Amino acid sequence: MDPKIFKAYDIRGTYPDTINEQVAEQVGRAFVMYLGAKEIAVGRDMRVSGPGLWQAVVKGITEQGCNVVDIGMVGTDQYYHACATLKLPGMMVTASHNPAQYNGFKMVREMPFLLSGTDGIPEVRDLAMKGEFPKADRVGTIRKVDLADSFTEKVLSLINVSAIKPLKVVIDTGNGMVGPAIQRLMAKIPQVTVIPMYFDPDGTFPNHGGDPLKEENRRELQARVVSEGADLGFAFDGDGDRFFCIDDKGRFIPGDFMTALLAEEMLLKYPGSPIVYDCRASWCVKDLVTAAGGKPLMNRVGHAFIKTRLRDENACFGGEVSGHYYFKDFHGADSGMVPALKVLEMVSRRGKKMAELLSALEHKYFITGEINFTVKDQKAALAAIKAKYTSDNTYEMDGYSVEYPDWHMNVRSSNTEPLLRLNLEALSKELMEQRRDEVTAIIKSFE
Repeated sequence: MDPKIFKAYDIRGTYPDTINEQVAEQVGRAFVMYLGAKEIAVGRDMRVSGPGLWQAVVKGITEQGCNVVDIGMVGTDQYYHACATLKLPGMMVTASHNPAQYNGFKMVREMPFLLSGTDGIPEVRDLAMKGEFPKADRVGTIRKVDLADSFTEKVLSLINVSAIKPLKVVIDTGNGMVGPAIQRLMAKIPQVTVIPMYFDPDGTFPNHGGDPLKEENRRELQARVVSEGADLGFAFDGDGDRFFCIDDKGRFIPGDFMTALLAEEMLLKYPGSPIVYDCRASWCVKDLVTAAGGKPLMNRVGHAFIKTRLRDENACFGGEVSGHYYFKDFHGADSGMVPALKVLEMVSRRGKKMAELLSALEHKYFITGEINFTVKDQKAALAAIKAKYTSDNTYEMDGYSVEYPDWHMNVRSSNTEPLLRLNLEALSKELMEQRRDEVTAIIKSFE
């Protein structure tokens, strides 16, 4: 077993070399041993390797004496809903947005807390790799539960459906897990005209990749929004826990701008509430949250860490640049479909096109978006940046962040890929480009 499959947020690797049925069974046994669980909810996404890995992980769980609740082929937010509703720990067979050859496991201790690289995953890793499991005195049972309707009702309960005005939306689910669920959902909002793209789950990803953060995976959607004269475009990643929005001009909306807009909406319901955002984000998040009477709280990147902070601070909402949006009202978890509905509600309530809502942000906050570099010596590159850029406001919450009066940046190593990631913002386009090029030159000198 390759220890590198045990990541900061989940277990993930390529099938069948690092993730396979033998690994799945060992992970299932280790998860039971670590939790001391009596029953575990187990779901999977649409990946081709999913059925075999699901069977193997269930074999490990049941042979270790623990019962299984089979929640079927579901999106990750429906899996979270199942764990919360059934009040059970859970195992989801998924590799999120990764390419077709990947698979893995997302593990819930109890909602909204997932196992992470600092809490639970190292223990499961050690148990799985050691492979010494006491023989159970019984084999666990398997029962099926279908929570599709319950999930639809839960998500719809978080908005005012009657307040949504007639809108036209192009929705691209990229052959991931959101297609069937969004069809059930949108049937309850008949005033919205849906133009579907790739709603059929298909683990081979026949049309484009499962990560809409990559421009090539959303290019067709952006063009379609313009050609259809649509009000909005929605995209979701492979397992459906991330949401991405295209405005009426066919432009991609950065995750920090979307976090700021959604935070304003959530503060209407929860005045004065804390709002959690990640350390890569534009200054627009803290500025808009503060102006709306909320309490902006910066946090390290990653769903396991954001969910914990959301619960600890009793925050109503959290957002990440990567397209994860977390809601107190949705079990304290992230969902792709909840922010999609919130956007429909927001555009309807404000009576403006999405491009109009973005205009004020685009003319004040100039962001690079996340720029990724493959670097041989990440530590040396980070050290060079620290030596060059320092101020009275630096912090190492996640990687290295430095703030000046008119610009700031975060440079961090990816937790899921062998990359160094740069996010930079300035209060003018010219300064943003100047600083971006400076920092890029330093990082590239270590490639």
